[in-house]
Amino acid sequence: MSDKTNEAGASADDSPQIGLQKVYLKDASYEAPNSPAIFSGEWKPSINLNLATRHTNLGNNTYEVVLEATVEAKQDDSIAFLAEIQQAGIFLIRGFAEEELSKVLATFCPTQIYPYARESIADLVGKGGFPQLHLQPVSFEAMAAGAEADGEADGEADEKAETNTETADEQESSS
Repeated sequence: MSDKTNEAGASADDSPQIGLQKVYLKDASYEAPNSPAIFSGEWKPSINLNLATRHTNLGNNTYEVVLEATVEAKQDDSIAFLAEIQQAGIFLIRGFAEEELSKVLATFCPTQIYPYARESIADLVGKGGFPQLHLQPVSFEAMAAGAEADGEADGEADEKAETNTETADEQESSS
């Protein structure tokens, strides 16, 4: 690297940097407790998606960010399937103030690993014999803002979100 300075007079090494080092599936679980009976009849489930994030400082400006996703599908009052995954990424992050770093860990990093989580869930559900599940995009910035607002009201921020989706028209039963 060079010793050049930018217009503000800071060296190039001081500029904010984020690098995704690795993406991996940390944990996965799948259950279809009411199969094969759940496969009879028309497929019109209600889908419940719960997301949570956490991060760990690994040292040397390196952080593990874990996105936990739980998807529960119910057909009438019966559980069709329950899929749970922990999709993780290792990020090299430097040059951010503490408040900015917290925002990067809560929003930017989960946004980068969410597509991998969506793929993992879709694979589990499809291999379980159900129509493939296509999770909608998620705004982690909105999640963080909601958690921050809840934290101000409750005195503590929590980075969790729950999404309920009715998917009767989005998915068709497979024969």
